[in-house]
Amino acid sequence: MLRVAAAQFEARDGDKSYNLDRICNLARKARESGADLVSFHECSIPGYTFLENLRHQDLVDLAEPVPGGPSVARLIAVARSLEIAIGAGLVETADGRLYNTYAVVTGAGLVAKHRKLHAFVSEFLTCGDSYTVFDLLGCRFGILICYDNNLPENVRITAMMGAEIILMPHVTGCLPSPMPGRGTVAPGVWHNRARDPVRCRQEFDGPKGRGWLMRWLPARCWENGVFGVYSNPIGVEGGTIKPGGAMILDPFGEVIEECRTLGDDVIVATLDPQKLALASGASYIRARRPELYGAMVQPNPHLGPDRRPDVWWKKHRDK
Repeated sequence: MLRVAAAQFEARDGDKSYNLDRICNLARKARESGADLVSFHECSIPGYTFLENLRHQDLVDLAEPVPGGPSVARLIAVARSLEIAIGAGLVETADGRLYNTYAVVTGAGLVAKHRKLHAFVSEFLTCGDSYTVFDLLGCRFGILICYDNNLPENVRITAMMGAEIILMPHVTGCLPSPMPGRGTVAPGVWHNRARDPVRCRQEFDGPKGRGWLMRWLPARCWENGVFGVYSNPIGVEGGTIKPGGAMILDPFGEVIEECRTLGDDVIVATLDPQKLALASGASYIRARRPELYGAMVQPNPHLGPDRRPDVWWKKHRDK
């Protein structure tokens, strides 16, 4: 049996020292609860949404090599002292390019890193070009960052590469959207959460947050027969409000542990390997008929390319 943890916390924009302190403290709490691995959210070390307003040189100054940078070195030191594996996100610099990268470390060093396949918070970030699977703690893990998980193909391929557990670090929820009921949460709702926790919880649980997430995230685990470890920040994040909701899902798509705290916290769950054999996902993978799927790798003449990155970048360039 493996014990894994998912964390949520309110990160500070550009304050790596503070954010690493929170990561250290929550990793300690996870270890005290018996966790063998703890997963933090996308770009949890520097912060995420504020990156959209940074110039290229600002991002270069914020970025670090992975491994070899001070933040990963500190994660390794914390992992060694606590005897726990840690996953956390940052901006990586490599070969003159910048990546939204997620690193997993143990006390022995870097185990794996994943470069986000669909990077669009900044035009200066390069998209990753490969999937990430690795062996750790007697299990086969995969990593997909935020929007990577929205595309069923990414989770399916990661599962086909042998992943049993997929780390799914996010920064999501409470975003502008044309979908009925979705949209942003007013900052005052968050700041008044101690006096009116019910309203805050209603906002976070409804279609702006959990309600939207539950439309698709459990399906990714169910249709592929994998455990999912979902992490997400809570509170103020780059001038937006994020709903947290760290959760761990099993291969049936059931939520086996979920964070309900309106603040920094960590949850821990035991992953039962028997569920991997009993769930339907492996059968669905075996039942595939690849000879019918040629159109999946061709451009879609009816829809055209995804223009959301272009819209995102243009919006902020024209401010």
